[in-house]
Amino acid sequence: MKLHELKASEGANKAAKRKGRGHGSGNGKTAGYGHKGQKARSGAKKAGFEGGQLPLQRRLPKRGFNNIFATVYATVKISDLERFETGSVVTAQTLVDAGLLKNTQDGVKVLGNGTLSKSLTVEAAAFTASAKEKIEKAGGKAEVK
Repeated sequence: MKLHELKASEGANKAAKRKGRGHGSGNGKTAGYGHKGQKARSGAKKAGFEGGQLPLQRRLPKRGFNNIFATVYATVKISDLERFETGSVVTAQTLVDAGLLKNTQDGVKVLGNGTLSKSLTVEAAAFTASAKEKIEKAGGKAEVK
């Protein structure tokens, strides 16, 4: 194969739409802009322009801050861990399988709400101080993964 024999594959090159080149082209006369009106004129104002009225995006207050780099934890209460059997290892995946979480987001954080009477090994990204205390008091382990 030589350079002069190269050619584009079928359908790779498509001719540009030639507007306003006669009615036989299917895009003649008004060239797809319809009859009259502001949108048919050259220099017509586009989306967001409200005829000189202060636009909506400028009328609404600009408030707050959204930290797109923040760590978002999926939270689980201590009382929810009661459903697991004594001595079992509770991980993010077992919580999803049990239906306690839909997804783990950036990790699982265990909150200290409720009580725990079973000895469990809990593997999570974070624990509150009270949650860690309750797990260890019940004879289990709180492991940060």
